[in-house]
Amino acid sequence: MTQIVTVGLEARSYDIRIEAGALDRADVHIAPLLKGRRPVVITDAEVAQTQLPRLQKALGADCQTVILPAGESTKSWQGLENLLDQLFDLGVERGDKLIALGGGVIGDLVGFAASILKRGCGFIQVPTTLLAQVDSSVGGKTAINVRAGKNLVGSFHQPALVVIDPTVLDTLPDRQMRAGYAEIVKYGLINDPAFFDWCDTHAAAVLRRDPAALATAIAQSVTAKAKVVAADERELNDLRALLNLGHTFGHALEAETGFSDKLLHGEAVATGMALAYGFSAQSGRCAVADAQRVTDHLARHGLPASLQAANIHQKGATLVQHMLHDKKMTGGTLPFILARGIGQSYVDHDVDLADVAAFLDGVAA
Repeated sequence: MTQIVTVGLEARSYDIRIEAGALDRADVHIAPLLKGRRPVVITDAEVAQTQLPRLQKALGADCQTVILPAGESTKSWQGLENLLDQLFDLGVERGDKLIALGGGVIGDLVGFAASILKRGCGFIQVPTTLLAQVDSSVGGKTAINVRAGKNLVGSFHQPALVVIDPTVLDTLPDRQMRAGYAEIVKYGLINDPAFFDWCDTHAAAVLRRDPAALATAIAQSVTAKAKVVAADERELNDLRALLNLGHTFGHALEAETGFSDKLLHGEAVATGMALAYGFSAQSGRCAVADAQRVTDHLARHGLPASLQAANIHQKGATLVQHMLHDKKMTGGTLPFILARGIGQSYVDHDVDLADVAAFLDGVAA
């Protein structure tokens, strides 16, 4: 079964195609957008071993590939320069569309490169991780990491198409599946308590890659994100900011672990969501029972839901210091995505960072 979700951005609208086996039909779905130009596929060394051959077979013998090192360190100034140099060597033109085959690192890096190469060319997202399929491949946020923090240099650059093939997840490690699931349950915690209830019942099926459960989870997630992006593409009001639930805490944890595989992005988001609900409960914003339900759900499905589980042992003040580099800082204040209950997240512009540090010290004790 094929599901099509459209991101409505007027002349820049694009489709998200969810279809088992879509990778093997790239000649039908992707090739027409290339306008006869040779395909240029950018991927990483791990995906090159598993999914690249399928895409190459579908696109034909003239498919050109750029294979980058796997891992978060590729999403850097050096990684960007390396990619751009290779694209120039291949003769990429402004009218071309690059094909990003990979997880969030490849999608973010290729999208950013596309946004600046010859002042902008197109790109197509073919996400190969659950996290990328339900979150980072949709919405046009592209970026690299720098010394000061995660995703601090980037652009808004929408893809021309997103092709989601759930069968690529058959080769995804279980840990990566769990990390991606964190971004699925996030949509229920933001503003859809019924979807959180669905997740409570079906999380195990999603994680064991049940086709029906996966299709529902992916479609529900990208539909929710597409609506938000269409209404607030550049995060100019508080609507798109809600998608950052768990990320303010989570990015600080990632910074503390050096943006490494010690703590995957989805694991950091899971911990961050548990902390956001915990802080909300401690400060009287939401019921303690709701915060406990969130923590229990995440932990039950193998995700870190506390600082200890995430192997973070730094003082609260140290973690807050990482937050000061957050790109959402405005006028010296940092908005937090907190909650009044499950499915009742909101943006709070009046959080005292000293209170956050004290909270973190308390839950770490």
